[in-house]
Amino acid sequence: MATQSWRDSYKGMSSDNIKGLVMALSSSIFIGASFIVKKKGLKKAGASGLRAGSGGYSYLYEPLWWVGMITMIVGEIANFAAYAFAPAILVTPLGALSIIISAALAHIILNEKLHIFGILGCVLCVVGSTTIVLHAPQEREIESVKEVWDLATEPAFLFYAALVITAVFILIFQYIPEYGQTHIMVYIGVCSLVGSLSVMSVKALGIAIKLTLSGMNQLVYPQTWAFALVVITCVVTQMNYLNKALDTFNTAVVSPIYYVMFTSLTIVASVIMFKDWDRQSPTQIVTEMCGFVTILSGTFLLHKTKDMVDGPASLPVRLPKHTEDDDFGSEGIPLRRQETSRSQN
Repeated sequence: MATQSWRDSYKGMSSDNIKGLVMALSSSIFIGASFIVKKKGLKKAGASGLRAGSGGYSYLYEPLWWVGMITMIVGEIANFAAYAFAPAILVTPLGALSIIISAALAHIILNEKLHIFGILGCVLCVVGSTTIVLHAPQEREIESVKEVWDLATEPAFLFYAALVITAVFILIFQYIPEYGQTHIMVYIGVCSLVGSLSVMSVKALGIAIKLTLSGMNQLVYPQTWAFALVVITCVVTQMNYLNKALDTFNTAVVSPIYYVMFTSLTIVASVIMFKDWDRQSPTQIVTEMCGFVTILSGTFLLHKTKDMVDGPASLPVRLPKHTEDDDFGSEGIPLRRQETSRSQN
């Protein structure tokens, strides 16, 4: 009976879910690499102009930054396609792979050292994400984008969206001017909150395109274009503040924290909008929550890794060495701005 029950619970992933899984994995590889390429471009642009973390946009003239952006766009397109085939609870946690790629490349290319406990943190993120994926619900059957619009305009999701928009405006206008350069959660908070809404819109738009390609034209509905407008607005906002976070703070810290906040809020939004947990047993829900705890534990280790690597020796603000990376501290903040100005004089 127990074996039969297990088989009933894990009949295997549908073909659509498998397609979504493969595209989500590909997306994580591209996005993880794009963090590093963009960071290199931001540092190069910051050496000759006003840094993005200080409100500058000189990185727009840096080819390396555009290479990173194109790489991220490719990853986002794959991610977009994944949401059209699989539920958000299945697709979103696979972003853990981008953490590992980003942290490993940052260690090798950017010299942002990764402690052994940081490696353990990456492993925990993957274990937690795998646990969630294995217990993810099957995709909800939707035959029209109007069905998604009805789900998005239910009181529960409208209340969630109102809370998110309010929080974003408070962060942008009240907290970023004062704490943006010193508190990593401010920039990432904006990206994650906006991201949870963008994923719901991306999923709706992906479903509309998927249905259109299958012969049921959804482009005639104004709801499709409304979702497209929300996607564009949210993605532009996310990219702007993610650039600021990457330019100001350590990549190995930005990536995991952004992943956890973004994933958590996205799944909350999906649960409210698509009622994913209504199709799951209490055991599956509890197992998913255990997966989240595992991911959070891994993220905590990654965050503490920075402190363990820097150690007491990095406490002095001004370093005697004159290397390429000395202008940027472990958090990407210029440490020799005054020295530079004096040398120019």
